[in-house]
Amino acid sequence: MKKTIGAVLFLCGVFVYSQENVKKDTINPLKTKEIQEVILKSQRKKQFADKSVYTFDKEALEKARYAKDLLETLPELQLDPISNSITSTKGGTSLFLINGIEATDLQIRSVTPSEVVKVEYYDIPPARWASRADTVVNIITKSTETGYVFGADVSSALTTGFVNASAYANFTKGKNNFGLEYSLNLRDYDNRKAQSIYDYNLNGEHYRSDENRTDHFGYTFQNVALRYTRLVPDNYAFQAKLNMDIFSRFSKGTGQSIFEKDDVSEEHAMFKNNASDYVIPKLDLYYSKKIGKKDEVSLNVVGSHYTTNTTEFAKEWIVPSGISVYDNDMILNTKQTDFVGELAHTHDFKDGKLSSGYRISNTSISNDLNNLAGYSEYSVNYLEQYFYMEYSGKVNTFSYRVGAGVTNIHNKSAANTFDEWSFTPKLILGYQLKNNQSLRLTSSFSPTSPWSSALSSNVVQMAPNIVQKGNPFLKSQQTFANNLIYSFNNKHFDFNANLFYRYTNRIINQYYVVDDTFGGYALTYENGKNAQRYGLQLSGSYKPFGSSLLVIKAVLTPASETVKTSTGALIKNDYLANNFVVSSEYKSFSIQYQLNIPVYTLSGAFLNTNENQNHIFARYKLKSWSFTTGMYWMGMPSQYKTKSLPESLVNYNVDTKIMNNKSMFVLGLSYDFSKGKKTELQRKLNNDTAPAATF
Repeated sequence: MKKTIGAVLFLCGVFVYSQENVKKDTINPLKTKEIQEVILKSQRKKQFADKSVYTFDKEALEKARYAKDLLETLPELQLDPISNSITSTKGGTSLFLINGIEATDLQIRSVTPSEVVKVEYYDIPPARWASRADTVVNIITKSTETGYVFGADVSSALTTGFVNASAYANFTKGKNNFGLEYSLNLRDYDNRKAQSIYDYNLNGEHYRSDENRTDHFGYTFQNVALRYTRLVPDNYAFQAKLNMDIFSRFSKGTGQSIFEKDDVSEEHAMFKNNASDYVIPKLDLYYSKKIGKKDEVSLNVVGSHYTTNTTEFAKEWIVPSGISVYDNDMILNTKQTDFVGELAHTHDFKDGKLSSGYRISNTSISNDLNNLAGYSEYSVNYLEQYFYMEYSGKVNTFSYRVGAGVTNIHNKSAANTFDEWSFTPKLILGYQLKNNQSLRLTSSFSPTSPWSSALSSNVVQMAPNIVQKGNPFLKSQQTFANNLIYSFNNKHFDFNANLFYRYTNRIINQYYVVDDTFGGYALTYENGKNAQRYGLQLSGSYKPFGSSLLVIKAVLTPASETVKTSTGALIKNDYLANNFVVSSEYKSFSIQYQLNIPVYTLSGAFLNTNENQNHIFARYKLKSWSFTTGMYWMGMPSQYKTKSLPESLVNYNVDTKIMNNKSMFVLGLSYDFSKGKKTELQRKLNNDTAPAATF
């Protein structure tokens, strides 16, 4: 560990002192000829206050199968082999766009490399996306022509239930485009092992439950999407998209435990089964209209209505006598209606751009519930409104973005109604130190509404004397975030140093309380007083040969976090988050290795580790075909650990391992073909409805 950290810190020092002036890309995206001539000469990066803009050299365009391969070359993006999707090396949520329209992984695959003009990487998302993602990636493509493109891929483990498969097709004729997509992710693991310990004092007596359980679990997620787009350049654009998410999951576990009460111990047996399923039909309508040369108005409406079925059956009993310790039967049926609407306007000034808009989202859930508390029917409604306006511009080497918004959160349940208006300002300042160096300062304030399971009135038995439930009286948490970012890049290095500080008021915190209803303890939620997180994030890539022959990507984040509970107790945790990627590409062959060292981070009353990585995979391209192979979690299973804090009323530890994916060997095959070009809508609004409500 010391050698690894020392080597990375040495590279960081080299990043800072290895300076080289690089000319910046100032191309006009409307001049296709000029763009083609520029991007064939060299690979370039231009840094703005809120984003980086990348173009690609001739070698990169020729090697790539589709636009997704180009995204892998960005310094802070990587291919996640487990989901076969592009993710950020820094973690968090990423949103992908094509010419401003939200794009799926398959849509990105349908863009051929020769069509890509540039890629905009927003590490500070604009106002309309700020509440949905930590990073935004926008792929800018060339003009449209008649053509078609289609492809399919599949990857599977040979010895266990692991399958990723997809197929897509797009056809463009004139101003019209038709698209069809299908994807499948299947997991079926029959050897997940979990050891959990509950240790606590109750009514003057000491209790301890040491449980070992083996689960057979899995899920199947399918997505079907059908799109129609009509684009009349410099006039209007219309898109209708029908999307269907089909999901089901299950878990069937059996186990044994040693239950101790003071000096008396008992041998217990148990089973824990749970399942959930839903089918979400979603209609997404988008329309934008040019008004003169400087104004554009856009409208986006998204709606869905569906039912989610969730069941949980668990039982624990004393082995010699068969006497029941607890029976937990929970059946939850939720009918959910989601709606999102947004109206936006943009105006171009000579020295800047003004964006403004209004977004409303509403989730209505009707619950039909049988659980430990008996039968109940209740409804909840979550409403959020957001008014925003921001202006961005540039003066010489100084760039800025100033935004102001108002957010209203109105959550209503049978037990409580929460209504609050919040002012949400945002400031971004950027200064170009040299051609290849910049300094940026960001500051923002934003509220976050509690999620549906945190607000739920449901009750579930976890262990003897331990239940879990939500809290309908939760308030939103409010975050004040600040970043000071130094960026440097040249032929060999692309480096960012981010000094950050986040203060969260009314932090939503999960913790144990004495439960008067069922006796024992309940794991529930509270609004703590506040939370703070601060540290330094070092991220970037190093190309020793100035090409993709060898690329080293690294992220190191020494950080400290604290939570002050409602009772005033202070919880503190220090960690060194990390992620490393080494890749090599030569002609039609590429190989990549990913590694991290899991660390504990705060999550309410617990410390949780992130998922471990130790993956290697290779790819060979032959014309329109691609062959992949790899081994994931080499020499280890995927592992997840949780432990409670000393301040917790219940001392809880759980260690979970999925033994099926230890040294999991995977083979994959894909085929992609294209002829001509496609219509890509320059969409300015991108929304999605709330996820399915489960507990």
